[in-house]
Amino acid sequence: MTTAPVAPGALVADRDRLRALLDQFAGLSEPVSGPGVTRLAYTHLEREAHAVFAAHMEELGAAVRTDAAGNTLAELPGTDRSAPAIGTGSHLDSVPDGGRFDGIVGVVAAMETARLVTEHAAAHRHPLRFVVFAAEEGARFGQACTGSRIAAGLTGPADLPGKRDADGVSLAEAMTGVGLDPARVGDARWDHADWAAFVELHIEQGAVLESTGRRVGVVDAISGSTRLRIDLEGRASHSGGTPMHLRADAAAAAAEIVLLAESVGLRAAAWGTRATVGRIDVAPGSMTTIAGGASLWVDVRGLDLDRQQRAAAEIVESAAAACARRGVRCTATPLAETPPVPLPAVVRDTLVATCHDLGLEPTVLPSGASHDAQQVNEVTPAGMLFIPSRDGISHDPAEDTDLDDVALGTTVLAASLLRLDGELP
Repeated sequence: MTTAPVAPGALVADRDRLRALLDQFAGLSEPVSGPGVTRLAYTHLEREAHAVFAAHMEELGAAVRTDAAGNTLAELPGTDRSAPAIGTGSHLDSVPDGGRFDGIVGVVAAMETARLVTEHAAAHRHPLRFVVFAAEEGARFGQACTGSRIAAGLTGPADLPGKRDADGVSLAEAMTGVGLDPARVGDARWDHADWAAFVELHIEQGAVLESTGRRVGVVDAISGSTRLRIDLEGRASHSGGTPMHLRADAAAAAAEIVLLAESVGLRAAAWGTRATVGRIDVAPGSMTTIAGGASLWVDVRGLDLDRQQRAAAEIVESAAAACARRGVRCTATPLAETPPVPLPAVVRDTLVATCHDLGLEPTVLPSGASHDAQQVNEVTPAGMLFIPSRDGISHDPAEDTDLDDVALGTTVLAASLLRLDGELP
């Protein structure tokens, strides 16, 4: 096929095609999970969604493969076979009962970009590589961005058996269950020399863009995350027969820890630190029985690693003191830690310049959420584009982004990749 240069904005995303793809992926959900999308990491539904992406890309003539981590990669060759690739993509797994845009927008934007490039025979010297990462959400195993962490060499075979879901299934077992070999995940590690840059398009999952009336954001830093589980062991007894002063109530201790975590987060908020207890399990779970046990899952985010770690340590220390006062045993177990990442100017400045080429004024802002681009940045310079989230809602069935903004973000993404192609060696 003969290729030709295209002007900025010549590749205009088709909102109807994007809508159809969003609807198709949203339909791949656990049927009894609730009104949102449930497509958990390393399940057959996640693999089915990856297969939809693969089939679409094969129709466009891309070379498609799945690596040992379950990441799916599709490539359109460039005119220079020795040039490293420029990539884009996101993820297709979800949190339980989540939204239809988180991660999916970045994937459908990649698919639409590939279609635009092929339909317009747009010239590009570098190969264009489109990636769907496996297991970006940490909801199932406590660790976020597993597929991209494996690609970056940050997670290996030895790390997989120890991470388990609520049913006791390990990451290694889940991978085996969908036809992957966890012993071979080292083969999925990316080579620095094979990559020139990577850009991820994502919904903001916050309200900065909407509140300022901007339609596109360029991310300058991505928050880190310290995740841990706090297990409490109290004493189960009859709710009527046990006086208040003789109780070792694990649920009451858990409630106090939630407020302690909130207090720590509020004090450190000026430095971009946030603390959340997103899940609590209480046993035995009877209204007439004082809780003998409880487990809390704590997520501490930050733009400064030292403050992030100090906030997590303060929560653990305060929890231990509160439990000691209540006669409840407290054990904290680290689940995962990801440092905050400033994104390199070489990509960020190109994204800003592309927005200006298209007559847009972007907002430069940090991301409070973790993303695959954060891990990819360990391998190659990475950047991120944000589009607005209505009311800042995400990880919820009410998550919504205007389709015109999805199309605009995709148009910016396509133009950015071609601009990087012309700027990078």
